[in-house]
Amino acid sequence: MEEEAQYVTERWRMVEEQIAGRGIQDQRLLEAMRSVPRHCFVPAEYRHLAYADGPLPIGSGQTISQPYIVALMTQALQLSEEDRVLEIGTGSGYQAAILAHLAREVYTIERHKGLARGAIQTLERLGFSNVSVQIGDGSLGLPQFAPYQAIIVTAAAPRVPQTLLEQLDDGGRMIIPVGGQLGQYLEFWMRRGPRYTQDALVPVAFVPLRGKLGWEENEWEGF
Repeated sequence: MEEEAQYVTERWRMVEEQIAGRGIQDQRLLEAMRSVPRHCFVPAEYRHLAYADGPLPIGSGQTISQPYIVALMTQALQLSEEDRVLEIGTGSGYQAAILAHLAREVYTIERHKGLARGAIQTLERLGFSNVSVQIGDGSLGLPQFAPYQAIIVTAAAPRVPQTLLEQLDDGGRMIIPVGGQLGQYLEFWMRRGPRYTQDALVPVAFVPLRGKLGWEENEWEGF
């Protein structure tokens, strides 16, 4: 219990200093980040760093994103309680848990079976019933559950996959890092009928999006 109390203190400090302190103002999002136990989504050997200001390894060459980046990307989606959201790159499930606090349904896809199964176990243990974890090629999305009011991509694509844009609902929003190993920009896309608008937000550093419409295995070595 003393350890759990310590995590609560660290989590609230994280939100106040790293999230709200950097200009994130969405109150529903801030409450979600105060509520979701981030330490449950990181390996035991890194749990003492769960609320630190940076990404952490989660296995299979993947990372759990820096808390501020999670908040920045989520706020950009402007989620409502009725939204259906698609996440590309489940990882350990932390981002999906944040989304689940804010939206009606969350579909998330992960290519690493071990990470996907671990995320399912953690999300179920914490009582999240509105998240569906799928195993597959995230660059193709999940057209069987489209359209989505929001799509969030948590790995860097060489270009924006057209298939993801097509899975957006009219008025839908997508946040995605685009670029290569030397750097990427976080891009925000919105669909208006057959047209799309795009804005570049901030420079970021993500692992590569692998798949048919992402990076091939022999590209961007080391991940």
